[in-house]
Amino acid sequence: MPLLKLILQILLAVFSLLAIMLVLLHKGRGGGLSDMFGGGVSSSASASGVAERNLNRLTVTICVLWGLTCVGLGVVERFL
Repeated sequence: MPLLKLILQILLAVFSLLAIMLVLLHKGRGGGLSDMFGGGVSSSASASGVAERNLNRLTVTICVLWGLTCVGLGVVERFL
């Protein structure tokens, strides 16, 4: 079981980093920290609707996998 725990911890770290990167890739809506870093400036080269939807789907998928990994790690810690 130590191997399963190690694998889940590695997956948790990978999914955490991926989730952070994907959230930072999203287009800023204005009025927050994104304005401070230039996210509030409109440009004609903004992301298309399809690209934004795919980024949303990928972000949600990674975050769900992150949550499942957290639950799995908790189960392993509790019962095994």
